Amino acid sequence: MTQKKGLGMGLDALIQSRTRKEPEKDTGKDDDARIQEVIREVKKNPRVTLWSARSAAVLRYLKKTQPEFSISREASALIEQAVRNKYPDIWELFSEL
Repeated sequence: MTQKKGLGMGLDALIQSRTRKEPEKDTGKDDDARIQEVIREVKKNPRVTLWSARSAAVLRYLKKTQPEFSISREASALIEQAVRNKYPDIWELFSEL
């Protein structure tokens, strides 16, 4: 069975994707301005939307079988761990959040 990669895999793509290690530089803004802009945006809306049938199935199964299991809390922890491990330098840029 061939496993798809990339768009449409949600959390699976985030954790396993082979994306660039560093973001492309936009010469129109300096890093400090870009960081502050991202912080303002995230403070207004910190949500991340994902589409992954398999991940959704696993999390919903856990919700039905484990008392007090929180899909949001678990998804948050998994995403934070994956992003922190994959992009540690960028993760540190947003330590105030």
